[in-house]
Amino acid sequence: MLVTLEGLDGSGKTTVWEALHDVYPDATFTREPTDSWYGEAVDRAIADDDADPLAELFLFVADHADHLSRVVRPALADGDLVISDRFADSRYAYQGATLEGELRRPMEYIRGVHQPFTVQPDFTIFLDVDPRTAMQRSGATNKFEQSQYLAQVKQNYEQLIEWEPERFVRVDATRSPEAVLEDVERALADLVDE
Repeated sequence: MLVTLEGLDGSGKTTVWEALHDVYPDATFTREPTDSWYGEAVDRAIADDDADPLAELFLFVADHADHLSRVVRPALADGDLVISDRFADSRYAYQGATLEGELRRPMEYIRGVHQPFTVQPDFTIFLDVDPRTAMQRSGATNKFEQSQYLAQVKQNYEQLIEWEPERFVRVDATRSPEAVLEDVERALADLVDE
């Protein structure tokens, strides 16, 4: 089973992901961008305010493809529970916002690029936080953490949830980390038990 954690920067995904290591010690924990050289190229693009948005998208796509072949597919083939801090939905939401005005219907385009090769998550836990809170928590340290941009990303996530409501579990991430983790653990336990 593939479970992904999604949400705006500052929503607490990584904190939850780290805490889940103790709850599911036998699971395969992974994240995107990865720590491969593809992921390093993504990190360089994120740090570059002048990076071409389409080139940046394909760096993310290359990192995702490598991640699937190197980590996700082998773990799923072994019957592991895979928990990923970000996955393809982040690309749809974030790069969809980046490419707004550059491409016609950018989210649909990005989803179409992924469709032939990606793995669909069984469940996605969406840590829901408003853009202003996200920006304050994340420190607005890069181009992806600005309020107006995050508002578009949030709209894109809402569109993804509307398209596939059965896959997403929404958790209110404006609360304390303990309350958020408790809700995530409860939701994940229900999903795994099914």
